[in-house]
Amino acid sequence: EIIMVVPTPRGEKNALVLAAAYVAGVTRAFTVGGAQAVAALAYGTATIPNVDKITGPGNAYVAAAKRRVFGTVGIDMIAGPSEILVLADGSTPADWVAMDLFSQAEHDELAQSILLCPDKSYIDAVQESINRLLPAMPRAEIIAKSLNGRGALIHTRSMEEACEISNRIAPEHLEVSSRDPHRWEPLLKHAGAIFLGAYTSESLGDYCAGPNHVLPTSGTARFSSPLGVYDFQKRSSLIEVSEAGAQKLGKIAAELAYGEGLQAHARAAEMRLK
Repeated sequence: EIIMVVPTPRGEKNALVLAAAYVAGVTRAFTVGGAQAVAALAYGTATIPNVDKITGPGNAYVAAAKRRVFGTVGIDMIAGPSEILVLADGSTPADWVAMDLFSQAEHDELAQSILLCPDKSYIDAVQESINRLLPAMPRAEIIAKSLNGRGALIHTRSMEEACEISNRIAPEHLEVSSRDPHRWEPLLKHAGAIFLGAYTSESLGDYCAGPNHVLPTSGTARFSSPLGVYDFQKRSSLIEVSEAGAQKLGKIAAELAYGEGLQAHARAAEMRLK
């Protein structure tokens, strides 16, 4: 059974979310959010059943709560502040890229927005766009603190070097804002989601494009994948050994077990030997 929790009801928007959830197989929904929702799902309450696995995004309190209940339940990942890295060759309007950087910076003062580009004049143009567009943003204070504390506009030697740096950072969101994004995509090894081309803004992925948008952050894209169908599947190993097979494998197992000082392991294998 798939259970969904929805924060404070928000009218039409939540109605659309619930409708989509129903189509996806969600059978029950609860209007509860935050760390308390994680606790309710992990341990159960009088009205909310305990579950086997908790997935999905949340703020710092939700992330901390998921960390605490791991083991009691399974979780998908511990997600940190949002990140965007833009690889640009200078062909995309500077205002577009500036706003893309804003789109993650407005989440949180600890969010990270980075531009990598081999064209110094283009970096200057993006900086001018940032200075001009920022005062009009409703969340300008948060954006400014994020960009000043965690953001960077980096002049690289080439697009190839930009790809190398991107792989070291392993960003949550990676935009390849260039004339020929498919040229660079094979060089990109680590990212939560990759957005190809100037028209593929990361915000489209947030709301209506892509398979999902629960993505690894803080460099964990080096070894983690986005939330997917496989997170809702569980596998068990099946082992069946014949009498003849036990004769061969039993000797090997016993030898290794004696080497580890685990005599019962060894004897369990040896008892099946002829």
